[in-house]
Amino acid sequence: MRRTAPRGTLRKIIKKHKPHLRLAANTDLLVHLSFLLFLHRLAEEARTNAFENKSKVIKPEHTIAAAKVILKKSRG
Repeated sequence: MRRTAPRGTLRKIIKKHKPHLRLAANTDLLVHLSFLLFLHRLAEEARTNAFENKSKVIKPEHTIAAAKVILKKSRG
């Protein structure tokens, strides 16, 4: 059985940071999906960096380099 997204917690966090926004019903699910897609992209990029460095283990420096690349791409 798969766990569902922590909807109540996500709504509280969003409201805490942006209390003036009116949110649609599925906003928390979209935020959760976006987070999962980011983690997937981060893991893939870190795995690629580790493979290029001939490392069998993904190290923190691979993940940091991957985060810099992904964040630069996602800025637009």
